[in-house]
Amino acid sequence: VSYARPSSASIRDANLYVSGLPKAMGQKEMEQLFSQYGRIITSRILVDQVTGVSRGVGFIRFDKRVEAEEAVRGLHGQKPLGAAEPITVKFANSPGQKSGGALLSLCPSARRYGALHHPPQRFRLDNLLNVAYGVKRFSPLAIEAVPGLAGVGLGAPGAGWCIFVYNLAPEADESVLWQLFGPFGAVTNVKVIRDFATNKCKGFGFVTMTNYEEAAMAIASLNGYRLGDRVLQVSFKTSKQHKA
Repeated sequence: VSYARPSSASIRDANLYVSGLPKAMGQKEMEQLFSQYGRIITSRILVDQVTGVSRGVGFIRFDKRVEAEEAVRGLHGQKPLGAAEPITVKFANSPGQKSGGALLSLCPSARRYGALHHPPQRFRLDNLLNVAYGVKRFSPLAIEAVPGLAGVGLGAPGAGWCIFVYNLAPEADESVLWQLFGPFGAVTNVKVIRDFATNKCKGFGFVTMTNYEEAAMAIASLNGYRLGDRVLQVSFKTSKQHKA
């Protein structure tokens, strides 16, 4: 929560994404590190929902775009006190930053989950993220077995990364998915799968994000996230060739 300010070009797009932070660094220390570059409006460090331990990732919103640009120049690739590795500091994409060509329908292609769409190193990272962050990967991810969803594929190369979200409440709608995934980067499409008779959510949905790293971070942060009284299971959409 922060004071609403009249929109202007000088304050727009002043939100930074920070990764590689030392796990011991809290929100206060992160603000101290960045405050030398300008006035901070909001800041947040992502933590593991179960253990409360920092994921080493944060967001910082500056008062002015020029302050955010200074922080990127000054801190990207630097090692803060206590850090073993350099930190990454870049502008966080907002859900509004969609190019017209990127507004694609949900995973339109029936292509399989092959090497063309998912280089081996990325597939390994996907598995690591799902294993490392809590809830066991949802094994009935053989989407081909779900009536009406046979052939829902990843989409053509460049069409974005399709994410499967399981254990949504019956009353969940698309706005829930926009709110959950929007902070992590550019979301091009969300879809809640509904029961034809009742129009209630059948418990799962899909989100398409354009950037792989942002999609991977969204999965790492939201898999195991408690939404109401339900624990979400979130992973890259796969097919029966790659069941967990």
